[in-house]
Amino acid sequence: MFFFFELKTEGYQVFNQTKFHARMVEFLAIRHHAYSTKAIPDFGQPTPASHPQLMNEGEITPGITSEEYISRRKRLLELLPEKSFAIIAAAPIKMMTDVVPYTFRQDADYLYLTGCQQPGGVAVLSQECGLCMFMPEAKAHDIVWQGQTAGVDAALEMFKAEKAYPMSKLNEILPGMIKRSCKLFHNTLTATPTYTDMETFQKAAHVGKVSDLSIFTHDLRWVKSPAELKLMKESASIACQALLQTILHSKTYTYEAMLSAKVEYECRMRGAQRMAFNPVVGGGPNGSVIHYSRNDQKIKGGNLVLMDVGCELHGYCSDLTRTWPPCGSFSSVQEEVYDLILQTNKECIRLCKPGASIRQIHNYSVELLFKGLKEIGILKRDQFRSYHQLNPTSIGHYLGMDVHDSSMISYDRPLKPGVVITIEPGIYLPSSFDGPERYQGIGIRIEDEVLIMETGCEVLTGSMPKEIKHIESLLNNYSHGMEMEGHNNIKAATS
Repeated sequence: MFFFFELKTEGYQVFNQTKFHARMVEFLAIRHHAYSTKAIPDFGQPTPASHPQLMNEGEITPGITSEEYISRRKRLLELLPEKSFAIIAAAPIKMMTDVVPYTFRQDADYLYLTGCQQPGGVAVLSQECGLCMFMPEAKAHDIVWQGQTAGVDAALEMFKAEKAYPMSKLNEILPGMIKRSCKLFHNTLTATPTYTDMETFQKAAHVGKVSDLSIFTHDLRWVKSPAELKLMKESASIACQALLQTILHSKTYTYEAMLSAKVEYECRMRGAQRMAFNPVVGGGPNGSVIHYSRNDQKIKGGNLVLMDVGCELHGYCSDLTRTWPPCGSFSSVQEEVYDLILQTNKECIRLCKPGASIRQIHNYSVELLFKGLKEIGILKRDQFRSYHQLNPTSIGHYLGMDVHDSSMISYDRPLKPGVVITIEPGIYLPSSFDGPERYQGIGIRIEDEVLIMETGCEVLTGSMPKEIKHIESLLNNYSHGMEMEGHNNIKAATS
């Protein structure tokens, strides 16, 4: 019997191939409904009519209703100063070559406010007109090659805009709105020349009327709604299941690239649209490179592997890290350092509650790690500066639609229920580390997602093993049945 692991909030359980096949049937059914028919209009992205297995009636994107999108826009308008308005541009298509585009990912603010998952649009939000969407005009040639896209009708019917126009009308309508306003805000990272080249916009910017919208949108996105938290929990569950499968195959998948491919495969097979970032798969000394992403080395026997992974599910990201020995057991030196990181991880999670801040938790983590590193002999008493070379990172960050979400929100702000953060202590000892030789080339990080609750917190990745005895048990007791499969895959890949 071929087994998969499904992770729950408190532990993990085995489920058999029958359940996996049921999920695959659902996945293929979703794919089956991706085409347009005369009875089902095609708006260029999933709808309840075209993807009934994926979406419920009333949802604009999976899990998020039209009422929630309307509420988001209303709350933004309440934050904007009087006689001001916002311009929110969709992300542009970026090209890998002259004819090959990179995979498109929507700007988080545009998606958060409109639900539109397609490029090229510009949305305007004001008390005067509500949501006004300017939509790209699809040409017959584009439809033949790339399929249907959302237009003016979709903006009104699907995205619930009060007004909608083709993009060609932007130059006629937007200048008047700019002239009538006292202040305008826009998302500077995806600002497009479609409107920034307008003379009226440039004059407004010159006299100080233009500011960054993210000071408001990041504030709105910081605290997640129940619907958003459901998606984030699902995203975390997928990432946990995918990483567990990868760990179980790591005895025989002895290349960083194979582990990277395995975790992405497992995430995509469970419904994730993409990885949240390029997986970090650091074998041995590569684990001491904080955002190592080459993933091109063979993993030597006895070395640790550090994997930092996350996936994106319907616009919401997960992010977790585990470090383990594929050989099945930690060496005494590895265990010594790992235990320090593990205890720091658990102590910092205990601090996660309303009123605390990431900055406070970070400062506490520095105290714990510096004290521990001195006790085990990695640092001397007078080497506090050296500590920051071995761990220059923050203890965590906000998480949501972007991996480093709501970046305009200070780490000094007291946490509230509904905020999701990461807790990720680590230590990075390169081969060139000027210290005891036995510690050189060790990189260890343990990262969890933490949801702030009314009276404490919930660890969204808490089902993913991180205790030494649990990791060693998994590697030595559950991965044997997968070794033949792994050997066959490696033989095929390297022959």
